[in-house]
Amino acid sequence: MGLKNSLQKFLLKKTFRKKTEKELLLSTKISKIIGRKVDNIDFYKEAFSLKTPNKVLNAKNYERLEFLGDSVLGSVISSYLYKTYPEENEGFLTQMKSKIVNRKNLNLLGEKLKLTDFIQNGSHGSLGENINGNLFEAFVGAIYLDFNYDICQEIILDRLFSEKEIERLEHKIVSYKGLLLEWSQKKKVSIRYETSEEPLPNKNFIFKTCVYLNENKIASATESSKKKAEEKAAQRAFYSLNKKENIIEQKNIT
Repeated sequence: MGLKNSLQKFLLKKTFRKKTEKELLLSTKISKIIGRKVDNIDFYKEAFSLKTPNKVLNAKNYERLEFLGDSVLGSVISSYLYKTYPEENEGFLTQMKSKIVNRKNLNLLGEKLKLTDFIQNGSHGSLGENINGNLFEAFVGAIYLDFNYDICQEIILDRLFSEKEIERLEHKIVSYKGLLLEWSQKKKVSIRYETSEEPLPNKNFIFKTCVYLNENKIASATESSKKKAEEKAAQRAFYSLNKKENIIEQKNIT
């Protein structure tokens, strides 16, 4: 019994240790977002810690929680869509999920919440372009560990997302290239892309993509990567074709 009591006292002391001023500030900011009092600040400290270049032994960073949050978020959104759209097929549900949890949308959500302001270590000047989305997923992972799945689900749907936002995404075009492919298959016409590298004075390259409908060039675009150039060219081709073919109603374009 003595050992058991000692262990309970140790765990109680560890759980309710006094927070530092920095921890209290982080806890307050997070509580305003999630609408609940933070139980374990350590999860959130980890969620907003960057990888250190000197590879400190056992130093935690957001990547493991990002992995966890990605899975939790996918499960919550999948369940929500299944219940919200009972008449829609698997293809629609998959597209909707992609619109909600794609990197661009998560980056916007993380930026809206100003999650980079919560970073606990390192310089904010050299962050990658997807840091907001990465931190958003890590944040979800921390919420899940701090509470449980049901509460995490409630926070995601009530505080981090909104029904209005999800309804807006229903009509959002995620990939113009994919939309053109679907249209071309229905119409039995050929859409093809030709991409070339063009040198710049600083020895770097840009990518130029031309879109052809059958053998007619209908659009072109240049970008810093092949993927971006193709998507940008596809978007221009879409707007050009939509005026003649009415690929999709203009009111559904965002």
